[in-house]
Amino acid sequence: MLLNLNGTIVPWVLGTLITLTLLSSANFVKAWRDVKRSPYFFLRRQAEKRLQNYALISFGFILAILFVGTYAWQTPQDSIIRTALLINDKPPETEVSEAVAAVAKAAEAEAMAEAPLSELPASSVLFESLAEGAAADGVAAEELPTEFDQFEPTADLNVNTNLSPLLFSTEVTNDFEAVNPSRIFPEGFFTIYATFAYEEMTDGMEWAWVWRRDGEVVSGGNELWAYGDDGPGYVYLNPEEGFETGEYTVEVWVNSELLTSSTLVINNAAISAGN
Repeated sequence: MLLNLNGTIVPWVLGTLITLTLLSSANFVKAWRDVKRSPYFFLRRQAEKRLQNYALISFGFILAILFVGTYAWQTPQDSIIRTALLINDKPPETEVSEAVAAVAKAAEAEAMAEAPLSELPASSVLFESLAEGAAADGVAAEELPTEFDQFEPTADLNVNTNLSPLLFSTEVTNDFEAVNPSRIFPEGFFTIYATFAYEEMTDGMEWAWVWRRDGEVVSGGNELWAYGDDGPGYVYLNPEEGFETGEYTVEVWVNSELLTSSTLVINNAAISAGN
């Protein structure tokens, strides 16, 4: 059986050559018969020339068939360079310690995110908690960037206004619920959604969302609230350069006050350590 024929043009070349050889051979036989049967000298000479030509053509096709057939029988040379991605390969020692710390921090954040919205502290207490967490992370979260504070609110912030901690996922349902939420993601090109629940919001409040990577602002938005008093919501990020290793923090501000903030980790080593 010929080797490496599937997915190549070798069978088509061989088929074409064999067909042409059969046609040339048929013409050779016809010319040979004309030589034997021609009663006139000139007709016989023409038949002999045709016989010679068809003989050469047939011989050429046979050589081509032998050449292609010999090539097809050879064992194919695989020149593709292959590399293996060792997903569970042990990362360097420094990356392991960072990964373990990232996993622990993410687990603590997830525990907070799983608490019911009704059990979360009031907005004033929540502001203090978030400010302390931001200071510990070295993020200047107490200041809303000017480019995301461009509207004048037409409604005041309520004392009981609450936004839940953010849940991160790469997919959301039609009800804006996170699908398989996590705090740790690998590097790459995809979209991360940050979902939250809100209570006692009022249309006309100014709200803003800010994405930071290792403390540096990378994206965000700003508009007047028009989504009712309570319900689910989300913001998302899909950077053109893809997600790179680091800590990404998402802040949601209402009337220039920070109401919720959560952090996720982009780290391939953390993914391995989490396994």
